[in-house]
Amino acid sequence: MSAINFNGKITDAGTPVLQASNRGYRYGDGLFETMKVKNGIIMLSGYHFDRLLSSLIKLKYEIPSLFTTSKLEQEIILLCQKNNCTNSGRVRFSVFRGNGGINDDDKRLQYLIECWPLNESLDQLNENGLIIDIYPDARKSCDLFSNLKTANFLPYSMAALYAKENKLNDCILLNTSGNIADSTIANIFLIKDGIIKTPGLEEGCINGVMRKYLIGKLREVDFEVQEKEIRIKDLQKADEVFLTNAIYGIRWVKQMGDSKYSNTITAAIYNRFFKTIPL
Repeated sequence: MSAINFNGKITDAGTPVLQASNRGYRYGDGLFETMKVKNGIIMLSGYHFDRLLSSLIKLKYEIPSLFTTSKLEQEIILLCQKNNCTNSGRVRFSVFRGNGGINDDDKRLQYLIECWPLNESLDQLNENGLIIDIYPDARKSCDLFSNLKTANFLPYSMAALYAKENKLNDCILLNTSGNIADSTIANIFLIKDGIIKTPGLEEGCINGVMRKYLIGKLREVDFEVQEKEIRIKDLQKADEVFLTNAIYGIRWVKQMGDSKYSNTITAAIYNRFFKTIPL
């Protein structure tokens, strides 16, 4: 049986650990990080923990003195060892605020660590491009909390269900202005006339760690990267489209609706930043 870590204590994954009054369960009052472990190392760990801690501060969590990056990294790797996924593993690190009603004063931070083995084929650029489309039934807000990876995940969950029902690999969510935000599990980039574009954080997308990493790397080697408003018609007219997240790295999109995309620059980006350069 696999194991989990709840508040620093390792137990069987089947053991109940959350109370019915858990605020993450009741109100979505929580955050999570999805991390990749490779050869015993947490990929982009600095990016993940910087985002987590800054998000906790923004949401006014009381952070215990022992809730440190070094301690949490050790707990993650130990759990991966117990679950035999240090070679290639997926980690979900969830944080939530205490138990009780919405006006209760229990602000004590709690956390849960889970991990599973990953298929090492995910380290390859997908040969079969993804087929995606726009999710029509929700709009992301653009506010203080839009860029955070919170437990309030309903629009993404419903978009993922829509994708499955319509035999799509993923769906794109729009913001309240009708512009592109992100996909159910990834940030989105397009390439047009050699220029790489992605929705700016002000457009309501998740502040993805792979997004941040890749933008920095691309600009180091003088790629032109624009973080800006992207409309549906911009995506339809793009030459190439790709998605990024912490688990898959980069994935090539082949088609959205009637629009089809090549992957020449996408493959070059993969070869330069995801194949030969360790994350």
